[in-house]
Amino acid sequence: MIAFHPVEAAFSAVECAQLVEIARAAPTRDAGLVRAGRDHNLRRADLVWVDDLPETDWVMDRLIALVREANRALFDFDLQDFGESPQIARYGAEREGHFGWHSDIGDSPLAARRKLTLVTQLSEDVAYKGGTLEVWMNANVSTAPLKQGTAVLFPSFALHRVQPVTQGERFSLTVWAHGPAFR
Repeated sequence: MIAFHPVEAAFSAVECAQLVEIARAAPTRDAGLVRAGRDHNLRRADLVWVDDLPETDWVMDRLIALVREANRALFDFDLQDFGESPQIARYGAEREGHFGWHSDIGDSPLAARRKLTLVTQLSEDVAYKGGTLEVWMNANVSTAPLKQGTAVLFPSFALHRVQPVTQGERFSLTVWAHGPAFR
């Protein structure tokens, strides 16, 4: 199985900039973990939920289309719904924003049903240093493309991380597709 499937230009530069500006204007929450846990050694980021943002109805339609196409072509998972709102995360250098090695399948009722993760790069690659998304699959670590607007899709059980941001800030858009448990 591949580490991840990249989709270049999933969002245009204008759309990415629009989402970043909308997210900047919204109240943020300190990123937590499943079941409202907090561990700043594992994750340091600020979050906004797309469902809470104005003028973003179009975002979910785009994400659904991207997941549908990738799942049909590559993964063939039994996907049933999107039970969680997409989130925009900001990883800032002032806090060495990062997310340590983890999988997206957790022990909450929703997180247990996550099957496919989609992460879209909203920032321009020159806007920050560090902050790379790495996916560990098949005993290999692969680095996701940094090009603005690129979406990467991978199984939610895959270990992955965001390296600490050392300069500037990185914005990303994440959503999960849900289905019955893997067998």
